[in-house]
Amino acid sequence: MTRKNWISIMDKIADPVISNLSKETLHETLPTEFHNERKDFGMLEAFGRTLTGIAAWVECDDIDDPEEKTLQADYRKKILLCLDKATDKQSKDYMNFGEGGQPLVDTAFLAHAIIRAPKQIGQAMPDEVKANVITALKDSRKIMPLNMNWNLFSAMVEGALYVLGGDYDLLRVLYAIRLLDDWYLGDGVYGDGPVFHYDYYNSFVMQPMAIDLLDLLYKESDEVVRYREKMVPRFTRYAEIQERLISPDGTYPIVGRSVAYRFGAFQALAQAALQERLPESTPPAQVRTALTAVIDRTISSPSMFDKKGWLLPGIYGEQPELAEEYIGIGSLYLCSAVFLPLGLPESHSFWKGQEQAWTSKKVWNGESISLDHSIHG
Repeated sequence: MTRKNWISIMDKIADPVISNLSKETLHETLPTEFHNERKDFGMLEAFGRTLTGIAAWVECDDIDDPEEKTLQADYRKKILLCLDKATDKQSKDYMNFGEGGQPLVDTAFLAHAIIRAPKQIGQAMPDEVKANVITALKDSRKIMPLNMNWNLFSAMVEGALYVLGGDYDLLRVLYAIRLLDDWYLGDGVYGDGPVFHYDYYNSFVMQPMAIDLLDLLYKESDEVVRYREKMVPRFTRYAEIQERLISPDGTYPIVGRSVAYRFGAFQALAQAALQERLPESTPPAQVRTALTAVIDRTISSPSMFDKKGWLLPGIYGEQPELAEEYIGIGSLYLCSAVFLPLGLPESHSFWKGQEQAWTSKKVWNGESISLDHSIHG
C-alpha cells in the first residue's frame, strides 16, 4: 500500500496546480494574498516546482497498476497542455520568465523537470509548444545570477535547451559546476557561495541540479567527466547524512532558510534512491520507510491545505511565521521533490523490499548499526 499512499499524496499536492493550469485557470485560482508582492512570480513557482517533483514519475514507463497508469496518462496529457498555457503569450496563464530576478529560479525548476522527463515531457511536446518553451527558457538568460546557488539555475536552463535541441551554452554549465566545486567544504557538503549556510540548500538545489547536469552532459566534455567522478560520491555521502537526520518519529531538524518547503528538504535523498546511488549502509527499502515516515508525519496535520486544496505556509500545518519574505504560496510546491522515487518501477526493491527501521529508529530501539564515516574527497 505504500506506493499507493505516495501516489495519493502526490496527486493531492500536484493536482490543483496541474489541473488549473491545463484549463488556463491558474491565474484566477492560485492564492496570492500571502506575501502579495510576490504574486507576479507565483504561477511559475507553483508550476516549475510541482513539475520538477513529479517528472520522474511522469517519465516512468514501467507501471503495471491500472489505476496508477490511468492517472499517469492523465497527468502526461495535462502537462503538455500546461506547457502550452504557460508559454503562449496569448494565454491568460502566460508566465513571467524574464522580468525581475525570481523567474530565473523557477525557470530552472521547470528546466529540471524537462531534464528528468526527456521523453514524456521534452520529446512529447508539439513543435509549436516546444518552440515557445525554448523561447521562454532563453528569456531567463537576461537575468544575472547571484553568486550563490543561483549559478546552477542558469546552468539548468542550458541543460533543458540541450534536451530540447535548442542552442545551449556549455560554458554556463561548466562555470556553475566549477564554482560549486570551489565551495566544497568536505564530507559531502557544499557552501552556498563562499559563505557557509546551515540549511537544506544542498538538497533543495545544489546537489540534485549538479548531479543531473553532470549525468546529462558528461559525454560533451572531459571536464564534466572529471567533475562527475568526484561529485557523485559526495552526493551519495550527503544522501547518507540526510537519512540519518530523520528522527524515529519521522520529524527532522528545522534549521536554516526555506524550511516551509517541507519534505522537499529530502530531495537529495529521494534522488539518490531514484538513481540507485544510495550508500551500501542504507538499503532502498530503509529509505522508503524513512521518507514515508516524514511524509506521513507532515501530511497528518489538518491545516496543511486550505479549503480549496492549496498548500498553506508552514511545516506541520499552517505556520506562516516560518516562511521568509521571498516565499509565496507557489514556492511551497517544492515539497513535491520528495516524490522522485515514484520514477522507480513497482518491482524495484525500493518499493518491494521489506519495511525496515531507518538509522535513528534502529539506534533508539537499541539495535546495532554500522559506524558512520566521513569522506575526504
